[in-house]
Amino acid sequence: PNKLTLLTWNIDGLDLNDIKERLSRLLDYLIKYHPDIVLLQEVISPIYQVLQQVLKPYHVLPGNFFTAILLRKSRVQLLESSIVNYPTTEMRRNLLMLHMQMSSYDSVSFLGHPLCVMTSHMESMKPQSLERQNQLIPHWKGSGPQRHLWERHQPQGLGGETGREGAMCLTCTSCVTRAVYPRASDVWESLGQPEDCQYTWDCVTNDNKNLPFPARLRFDRIFLRQAGEGSKDSPDGITLVGLVRLDDCQRFTIDNWGVLCTFVIKPLIQATPE
Repeated sequence: PNKLTLLTWNIDGLDLNDIKERLSRLLDYLIKYHPDIVLLQEVISPIYQVLQQVLKPYHVLPGNFFTAILLRKSRVQLLESSIVNYPTTEMRRNLLMLHMQMSSYDSVSFLGHPLCVMTSHMESMKPQSLERQNQLIPHWKGSGPQRHLWERHQPQGLGGETGREGAMCLTCTSCVTRAVYPRASDVWESLGQPEDCQYTWDCVTNDNKNLPFPARLRFDRIFLRQAGEGSKDSPDGITLVGLVRLDDCQRFTIDNWGVLCTFVIKPLIQATPE
């Protein structure tokens, strides 16, 4: 009861090859692990509709472009949601956010205290590296339209994909977040950088894209920012999901692996201010 599970997964909804088999297995994974919070990227409208129809134990909340958050009704109480558009995006990218009720924003309540959860699929491909940094940095620094959210209301979690083609590579995304907001931590790093979870886009093992060159990168990340006071949220475990080939088409469910994390959360009555 004091643990929260979170799954983030870029489900590659634009790849329609073998979509029925792959979507069926995706649903199997969600039902098997029944995470409390699911952060999805690259969700197209037909897939979103299936998620709504099949996953009745979940609130399914869409973003404007390619994102969705699923909240398990029996574990997490949804109050509201909002979308923050990136002002300079050329790909209609945005941040799907659940904020804290006490500040008249969206909120998720867990074990008696609010959490803030958000997901994004940032600008894609190597030429858009500067735009990805523009999209990432304001969240941690609290500049622009998000300033009052980050500095006053202390959101605690961000999950999603930081982009493709190396511009946000294994180290520089974390360096950026540490430089602009040192209280934000990369959960994979906090858990000792386990090697079996290092590559979330592993085209050496996963041949769904059939690339002519090897590519192994950690695009999919979960960041945690602790509240200034109150409960203490601690990463407890991390594992990759989707590593088994489908029997029918011999492809993997998604070209990205899913990232499943567990957090230990103390109720407010047990927590001490820091």
